Amino acid sequence: TAIREIGKPVIGRLNGIAAGAGMSLALACDIIIAQQEAYMTELFVGIGLMPDAGSMFFLPRIVGMQRAFELCSTGRKVHMEEALQLGLVSKVVPFEHLDTAVKQLTDYYIAAATRSIGLMKKVLNQSLSSNLQEVLEMEAMNQTKLGHSHDFAEGVMAFLQKRKPEFKGK
Repeated sequence: TAIREIGKPVIGRLNGIAAGAGMSLALACDIIIAQQEAYMTELFVGIGLMPDAGSMFFLPRIVGMQRAFELCSTGRKVHMEEALQLGLVSKVVPFEHLDTAVKQLTDYYIAAATRSIGLMKKVLNQSLSSNLQEVLEMEAMNQTKLGHSHDFAEGVMAFLQKRKPEFKGK
């Protein structure tokens, strides 16, 4: 829950095998960048257990109910090409480019409108158990908050001046 509730993006760096609870923790991340030789597996069925640590929550939301059942009930390995197609990971790179790809993304988030991103994450998480009207209300309330922020004023000014914004997270 800490990964999902923190008001900052959590980037998973998958450089090997994400099996069992390791896959669950990876799925909790907001974005996963994986090296091409990595794989994921819900291997619990092989020892007579079922996935835990959040997989039963995240997996059907990411890949759908039928695919989630298939992955959980067979415990087969999901290699990164398929994981990318299924939406389990965001990007796949050769191992030697993994750190660079992760750094590029972290650099982006460091310079981004962090308050905006934190609220996006919060509303997206709440949307999973909300109806459309509730989500529309959350959007309106948070949009109003952000519309009074320093970062919004900076973003508009930068747009008008045709320059890159310098966000402060305020």
